[in-house]
Amino acid sequence: MASGPRITGRSPVRAESSRITAVILDDHPAIVAGVRAWCGQADPPIELVDAGDQISRLWTEPGASADVVVFDLHLGRQPLFRELARLVDAGRQVVVYSQRADGPTARECVRLGAFTYLTKAEGHQHLVPAIQAAARNVPYTPPALSGAFYADDGPDRPALSNAERETLRAWFESDSKRLAAHKLHLSVKTVETYIERVRIKYANAGRPARTKAALLERAIQDGLVHPDELAG
Repeated sequence: MASGPRITGRSPVRAESSRITAVILDDHPAIVAGVRAWCGQADPPIELVDAGDQISRLWTEPGASADVVVFDLHLGRQPLFRELARLVDAGRQVVVYSQRADGPTARECVRLGAFTYLTKAEGHQHLVPAIQAAARNVPYTPPALSGAFYADDGPDRPALSNAERETLRAWFESDSKRLAAHKLHLSVKTVETYIERVRIKYANAGRPARTKAALLERAIQDGLVHPDELAG
């Protein structure tokens, strides 16, 4: 693929105020202490039920029942891609939290089905919202991941025409395709056609986007739009 964060087969969407649980795999005590403190101050609350540098903690209680896995990809010399894939295949929501900031590593984690990828430099400003988004199963793309896809010109990043890009942006900024069509001085049918073409291109690239939210996530990942541009 590069498939983006998986949607199918995840836990049901949670209420905003519901309690969230997480488990962290990391071999740096200072990192674990920091994440624990951030989780304790989060709103809605996040309970860090277990933490440590043993993968078994993710598969035994209480970690096995945690809503979200915060996953350090590099506990040894080789990245734990196989273990990440196992967690994803088991239906776990995995937020990769790594020292590595290179695009290929981030893209591989997303291809394997990680919910999102953060560098440790991004800190609590992105880790806490990412955990909360993963628990609710709503898209979240931090700067590092957005940059990783923006710099990518691989086959998993479809080439969109200027008209398709403009149509996407207008649709994301509007409440409906009708309003997007009015803004662009196009027919609703034309807008629908452009959007469907984009969906097909993403599906052919192995990154399907069946909903507006999923397509927005792809566009943010690929640098087609920036979240700040869509505020309000």
